[in-house]
Amino acid sequence: MLPDPDQTEAERAIAADARPPATEPSAARRTKPGPSPVKAKIMGYVGILAFPFVMVTMMYATYIGTMHAPQVTDLPVAVVGASSDSGAAHDTFAALDALPDDQVEPLMVATVAEARALLDSQDVAAAIAPPVLDGAPATVYVAGGGGASRAQTARTLAVSTTTGLGWSAEIEDVAPLPAGDSSGTVALFAAMGMMLAGYVPISIMMMGTPHLLRLRRFLPALAGWAVAVPSVIYLLLGPVVGGVAGHYWEFLGVGALTISAVALVQLFFTKLAGPLAVLLGMLLLVVLGMPASNLALPVESMPGFFQAAHHVLPLPAAGEALRSILYFDGVGLAPHLITLGVGLVVGLVLAAVVDRKNGDVIPVASKFEDADTPLPALPGGPLRSKKMRYFAAAAFPGTLVVLVVGLMGFTMHAPTVRDMPVAVVGQTSELAGQAAAGLQQALGDVVDLRVADSVAAADEAITQQEVVAAFVLPGVEGQDAVLRTASGAGMAQQRAASTIFTQIADAQGMSLQQVDVAALTQDDLQGSNSMYVAMAWVMAGFLLCSVLRGGAPHLRTMQQLLPVLLGWAVGMSVWLWFLFSVLIGAVHGNAWQLIGFGAVTILAVSLATAVLTRTIGMAGVPIATLVMMLAGVPASGGGMSIYMVPELFRSLHGVLPLAAATDAVRSLTYLGGTGVVQNLLVIVAWGAVGLLVNVLVDRYLATRPPHPQPERFMPQRSSGTPASTLPTGADGTTSDAALEPEPTGARS
Repeated sequence: MLPDPDQTEAERAIAADARPPATEPSAARRTKPGPSPVKAKIMGYVGILAFPFVMVTMMYATYIGTMHAPQVTDLPVAVVGASSDSGAAHDTFAALDALPDDQVEPLMVATVAEARALLDSQDVAAAIAPPVLDGAPATVYVAGGGGASRAQTARTLAVSTTTGLGWSAEIEDVAPLPAGDSSGTVALFAAMGMMLAGYVPISIMMMGTPHLLRLRRFLPALAGWAVAVPSVIYLLLGPVVGGVAGHYWEFLGVGALTISAVALVQLFFTKLAGPLAVLLGMLLLVVLGMPASNLALPVESMPGFFQAAHHVLPLPAAGEALRSILYFDGVGLAPHLITLGVGLVVGLVLAAVVDRKNGDVIPVASKFEDADTPLPALPGGPLRSKKMRYFAAAAFPGTLVVLVVGLMGFTMHAPTVRDMPVAVVGQTSELAGQAAAGLQQALGDVVDLRVADSVAAADEAITQQEVVAAFVLPGVEGQDAVLRTASGAGMAQQRAASTIFTQIADAQGMSLQQVDVAALTQDDLQGSNSMYVAMAWVMAGFLLCSVLRGGAPHLRTMQQLLPVLLGWAVGMSVWLWFLFSVLIGAVHGNAWQLIGFGAVTILAVSLATAVLTRTIGMAGVPIATLVMMLAGVPASGGGMSIYMVPELFRSLHGVLPLAAATDAVRSLTYLGGTGVVQNLLVIVAWGAVGLLVNVLVDRYLATRPPHPQPERFMPQRSSGTPASTLPTGADGTTSDAALEPEPTGARS
C-alpha cells in the first residue's frame, strides 16, 4: 500500500505499528488448490455413474452367480426305522448317503411322528418310511409349506432312491400349500415388501425431512409406519390376492418387528455414510438376502456363505417366520424372531451412538436450519413445503411396496396353465386332427391343440416359440408316444407340458418318451439366465435416469444428456457381457450380438425413463419401475410361462422391453436367433418414441428455470480441533463459521 502523503512521519509510524505483521500462513492452514473445472466435472460424473454401476453389478452378479446352476448339497432327509432292525431302513439310509456330490445328508429317526415333527420345524426337507410288508409302497413325506422348490427337490431325490431300491412310493404332504399360494411365493413377496418399507423411506427422508432422522423424532414415526405397512401388505396378499387366510395379528407382529429392525439398521448406515447407505442396505437386505432366504431356491443349493447368512439376515428371518405362522402353526418361529429382535436392538444401539455423536449431521445430506426450511421432497426436485415433504416420505416408498407386493402377488401366487399351444403329430393329418379334437375336449382350456404336418414342422414351431410342445402320437416313425419340448424356451412351460402329457399317457396305458429339442446348458439349469441378463439391461437403463435426476439436474437438454446415455449404454453392455459370460461363465450366446442388443436396450429404456424423470421428477420412478420391471417380469415368460399368468400380461408380452429383451437373450442362446428382429423392433420403438418425446420436453424445459437446489453438507473436521469442541447451531449441526477457514492474520 502506498503511504498517504498527507500523513506526518509520526502518524505513519503509529499506523505501521497498528497493522499486524504480514506473515506467511503455516503449512497446516494453507488451503490446497481444488481440482481443475474439467477434472472436477469428470469426478462428478464418475461419482454419479458409480452408484447405478455398483447397484446393477452387485445385484445381478450375485443372482446369476448363485442361481444359474444350483446343486443341492447336504439336503437333510430323515429315514424312519432307527429303533428297529429293519434292513430296509438301513438300505434306504445307505442309498441316500451314496447319492453323488453329497446331495443328501440322511439321518435316522425312530418313528413317523418324529419325522413329521422335523418336517414341521423345517429341520428336514423330506422323510422316507420304507415299506413294512413286501410289495407295499414306501411313503415319502414332504412339506410344501417349507418351500415349493425345496419340497420338489427333496421329493425327486427321495422317489428316485425308493425306485432304485425296487419300491413304489406314495407321497404325503404334511404341510401343503393352499390353493391361493400354490407357487409358495406369498412369504417371499411379503418379506420383500417389508424390506422395502424398512430401508427405502430413509433415503427420501434424508433429502426432504432430515430432521425426522434424529432418533427421538424417528422412533414415533417408525412405530406408526411399522404397523401400517404390514396391514397394507396383509390386505393385498389376503383379501385382494387370496394368498393369505387368517393369522393377521401374527403377520402384523412379524411385519412390525421386521420393518423396525431393518429401518434402525438403515438409519445407522445413513447417519454414517449418507447417500451411500442405499448401497449398503441393498447389499445386506436384498442382494445377499435373496440367495440366503430359502424363499426361492433351497438354501442348501447355495454356496456355503449364504447358508450361514440364512441365520442372520433379516429377509430369510422374515420369510421363514411368515412360513412358520402361515403353514406350520408357529413351529420353529422363535429362532427367526430372535434374529429380527437382535437386529432391532443392534440397530437401535448403533443409531443411538451415532445420533449422540453427530446430532443432525448426515454426510452429503441437505443443510437445514429447522423443520420448516424449504427442501426438495425428492432428489433433484423443486423446494417443497413441510407438508408436501412429509407426504413424499410416505407416498414414495408406500407406492413401491404396493406395486411390488400387489403386482407380484397377483400375477404369481397361483399360476394356472391356460391355452398353452401344443402341436399334435400323427401318421396322417386326419388321425392327428381326430386325436387333437379328443384331447382338446378332455383338457378344456388348459391347452390349445393344433395339428402339425410332421415332426420337423413341429420342431420348427417349437423353436419359433409358436407352440410350447409337440405330442407325437404312437406309431409315427415306428415309436411310442413322444413329447417334444424345448427347455431353452422356458423351463416352467416345459414342466407343465410334461406333467399334462405324462398323465395322459399313463391314463391310456402308453409309454411316453420325452425329447428336448433345445436343451439348457449346465450353466443355466433353471433357465433363468435370460431373464436376469435382460433385467440387468433394463435396470441399468432406468436406474441411470433416476440417479441423473437427483445428482445432475443441470443436464437439462438432450444435447447434454444424450452423450451420457450413449456412453453408459455401450459401456454397461460390454461390462455386463464380460461379467456374465467371462467372469461368471453362465451366458454363452454370441458376444457381439448380446453386447449390441444390450446397448440398444439400455439406451431405449433410459430414453423412455428420461421422459418421466425430466417432466415429473423422481415421482416418475415408480411409474418406470412398474412399466419396465414389475409388469415386465410376468409378461416376459422368463421365470414363469406367459401361459400361466393373467391374460393382461400375456398381451403385454409383445410390447414391453423386458419381455423383448428376455426373448432375445433366450433366442440368441438356445433358439438360433429366431424372432430377434421382431424383439429388436420393439426395443427400437421404445427408444425412438422416447427420443422424440424428450426433444419435445426440451422445449418445455426451456421455458422453465431450473429448480434451486439446497446446499449439501459434508462435515470437515479441523485437524487441530476435536469434533466435540466445534460450535454447533440450535439444531445440533456444526455451525458454518466453525467450518470456514480462518482468515490470515485474524488471530492477535
